[in-house]
Amino acid sequence: MQLAEPQDFERVLSSMCTEPHPAARDAAERFLATNPGDPGTYESVATLEERAVGLLGEVTGHPDPEGYVASGGTEANIQAVRIARNRADTDDPNVVAPTSAHFSFTKAADLLGVELRTAPTTDHRADPAAMSRLVDDDTVCVVAVAGSTEYGYVDPVPALADLAHDAGALCHVDAAWGGFALPFTDHEWHFGHADVDTMTIDPHKMGQAAIPAGGLLVRSRALLDELAIQTPYLESTSQVTLTGTRSGAGVASAVAAMEALWSEGYREQYRASMDNAEWLADRLAARGHAVVEPELPLVAADLSVPMTEELRSRGWRVTKTGAGEMRVVCMPHVTRSMLRSFVADLDWY
Repeated sequence: MQLAEPQDFERVLSSMCTEPHPAARDAAERFLATNPGDPGTYESVATLEERAVGLLGEVTGHPDPEGYVASGGTEANIQAVRIARNRADTDDPNVVAPTSAHFSFTKAADLLGVELRTAPTTDHRADPAAMSRLVDDDTVCVVAVAGSTEYGYVDPVPALADLAHDAGALCHVDAAWGGFALPFTDHEWHFGHADVDTMTIDPHKMGQAAIPAGGLLVRSRALLDELAIQTPYLESTSQVTLTGTRSGAGVASAVAAMEALWSEGYREQYRASMDNAEWLADRLAARGHAVVEPELPLVAADLSVPMTEELRSRGWRVTKTGAGEMRVVCMPHVTRSMLRSFVADLDWY
């Protein structure tokens, strides 16, 4: 039986994942059969996970981070809500987020029995005033998005952190995609900029690690301990992760990618990706399309649905925002040559 071939990236324009760095690919293969969920047995990958968390702390302005390598942003967001719920003194917890928050928060609310309240955005960013009207004594977490999945926009994190703490709630920042681009911008988004409590940041997105390699970081060990359960048959006595058995591939590849690229490699990649996003935005605007000005390397434009479907029929993997705009994510694998070909096909249509 002939094995199927994996998707190539030659015409993938809307994914927030990319081809892993060669060092990350090699590390993933070497650590594939190790299990960081059992650190007493798999000591080398457990040590690597500590290194991964430390490197993520460097990226996110946290000098003494705690956390772990998760399966992705969904798990990390669920765990952040779980931390907030577990530490709170309420039987009716709610989480307040902008409507731009990732759909994983809907999953978190459903799984954890937490009410999710969403406030409308202004210019695709969270509106602190609108969110404050939803906060009450039962609010356990206020969510900020640092690089939204539809538009790549960054919420006013310091203002939302203040809102959370005035209410006695935690502030969680979802930087799953944006976290490896934001260090090279002027945005205030991380632990060093505001009193952020928990953060999602995924090495397997702009960080160029192999899938699965998400990241959950917390400000203090006490917050991570809110997740701890006893593990009587393992050499370690407790576990804070959502999944038990985890492949060491994600851990090892995250370390390999960050050691190879942090920080100058990521800076160069951000500049190249941002240049590509601005180039594409200019070309689309010149052709009469209304374009959402890119803040990070993501372009949204009002191409018609039939046009988007035609592009897909030509092999381009493009998706739409909830409002129907075409959405292009300028990931590391997206080259200027790819974008020139894309625009040429757009002109043909």
